[in-house]
Amino acid sequence: MTRRPVEPERIVALVIGIEKYAAGADWNLPGPVRDALRFRDWLLARGVPDANILLHLAPLPGTEPEVRYRPADHDTLRRAFVTDIPARSGDALWVWWGGHGVLDTDEHLRLYCADATVADRRNIDAESARGVLRSDAVTGFGRQMWMIDACRTFDERHHFPHSLPSERLPTGQRVEAHEQILMFATGRGQRAANDPVRRLGVFSDIVLDELPADPLPDPEALFEAVQVRMNALRAAGGTDQLPGIHMIRPERTETVPGVLPSASGPGATSAGRLLARLIEALLAYPLMSDRDERQALVNELPAKVVARMPRHPMPRTDVIGIVRTLRAQPDRLWELYDAVTLLDDEPGRAAELKSSVQDFVAGPGPGM
Repeated sequence: MTRRPVEPERIVALVIGIEKYAAGADWNLPGPVRDALRFRDWLLARGVPDANILLHLAPLPGTEPEVRYRPADHDTLRRAFVTDIPARSGDALWVWWGGHGVLDTDEHLRLYCADATVADRRNIDAESARGVLRSDAVTGFGRQMWMIDACRTFDERHHFPHSLPSERLPTGQRVEAHEQILMFATGRGQRAANDPVRRLGVFSDIVLDELPADPLPDPEALFEAVQVRMNALRAAGGTDQLPGIHMIRPERTETVPGVLPSASGPGATSAGRLLARLIEALLAYPLMSDRDERQALVNELPAKVVARMPRHPMPRTDVIGIVRTLRAQPDRLWELYDAVTLLDDEPGRAAELKSSVQDFVAGPGPGM
């Protein structure tokens, strides 16, 4: 699907990174502030004005950034959703949240605020916040992208002494004018991995690596690029989390969970791992790193296929978009193989690509 580009000055972003909580040192989480600042830098590099970025941070002591930021306590973040964003205008909205989270018994994701304590776990209900931003309380922001790097573990399994405080944020009338794309770091009931040494969230780091030049990228292509990287990391034993994407559009709603490893037999291989292998086999070709050479490759494919193919400046995302377009018809993947080996006939790479196409075509489904 061809998506209409959004001018950077028409994009607003709410960027949240919480490392220090009032609950004490046991809740310390090195990484979300750095991730939030990296995302801010990416927005600025894409031309989004600094004045359009609402940056809310709670850094650990000794790690305070030099840039100006707002606090990340409950009252301030509540005001951001209820007042600050609705007071602005724009065509697109980013919401980036890194920190602790939990799934309540109603399956709502609760995102803890910096002033959360064990006795009073102050939080923002992500579902309620989403409701505000998809109502007529918000003017514009027809396209919204959420990136949430937080645990989605079940609240009752933590055995806190007190229940979660609940609040439904005030909202306007429901309308069918907003597209909301939510990308989650984990599947239901899972923890989000964090690297305290490198001070980053594993999911956030991969997302930041895969973000293309477009300040509002194709969400499905971005998710698939992230999913391939996460699948490879999981296959190597680096994590067990399964990212997911929830897409709410005026014409349809769709949830795409992460790809679980297959357990159907001793030789079973998940579709996600087959896809990861195919993508890596294609990226092993030097020509894939050059945009003009990738275009020459695409020119070898049938015009009617190329016409509906999403293109991206970043090699990995571009390759995933190409495979995504061709995957429904196995013959098209073999046409891709022929085109690649026509431009580069190195035997070792060709053998691995042929094997990966064979396995992907014979596998349990596209898995993406």
